[in-house]
Amino acid sequence: MESILNNRPALAAEVEKAAEVAGYLWQKGWAERNGGNITLNITEFVDDEIRNMPAISNVLSIGTCLPYLKGCYFYCKGTQKRMRDLARRPMENGAVIRILDDCASYVIIADQPVMPTSELPSHLSVHNYLIEHGSPYKASLHTHPIELIAMSHHPRFLKDDVAGTLLWSMIPETKAFCPRGLGIIPYELPGSVKLADATISKLADYDVVMWEKHGVFAVDTDIMSAFDQVDVLNKSALIYVAAKNMGFEPEGMTETQMKEMTEAFNLPK
Repeated sequence: MESILNNRPALAAEVEKAAEVAGYLWQKGWAERNGGNITLNITEFVDDEIRNMPAISNVLSIGTCLPYLKGCYFYCKGTQKRMRDLARRPMENGAVIRILDDCASYVIIADQPVMPTSELPSHLSVHNYLIEHGSPYKASLHTHPIELIAMSHHPRFLKDDVAGTLLWSMIPETKAFCPRGLGIIPYELPGSVKLADATISKLADYDVVMWEKHGVFAVDTDIMSAFDQVDVLNKSALIYVAAKNMGFEPEGMTETQMKEMTEAFNLPK
């Protein structure tokens, strides 16, 4: 069967980036079994031939109306699919979907009728928010970085900006490459409307949010950039854990040093 990616190098490149990131997530131990999700807004790569492609699924309900997604197309990791498999065969472990004109339903159009992640309504709600606010972000990532999740088990790090400021202070690159820090969302049932609403609320101030005792959710211009933000934050968490394992509380960069860097690199204050 011919793939939707054939003769579409720009679209293929985006899906290949998703496959590459999926491999990194598995290698890092951040994507056990079918854990984690990737969703890409690929509308800009859609041509007339794709728009005319027939559905290969029944009409499926999103469960909510998302008016800014009318006519949009997304590549989504499949439900119960493993990241390690998506890394090798992205179109067998993911699917392209079309949002219908009612903005409350969708159909699968390629390559196979792989049902999207069960958390699709949450991911699509975030993309609806991003489009509504004119964001250039097209990719969303949910994954389970070990050290960041471990930090979320301590009440100290569940207060606003405590964990984010600490992580910034571990190594200068963290603030340079994740300048909006880490938002914290108290525990909510995975996949719930409450969790989706809380995530959207936090995205006004953060590009990466921690779901307490669960994982992180990140958005960026593409999936590699979203992964990079999580990777940088978890590197700082690893440095913090390494220092604690050596028997001391790491000093971290001072407020003066972080302010100096913020000004030198013209980062958000």
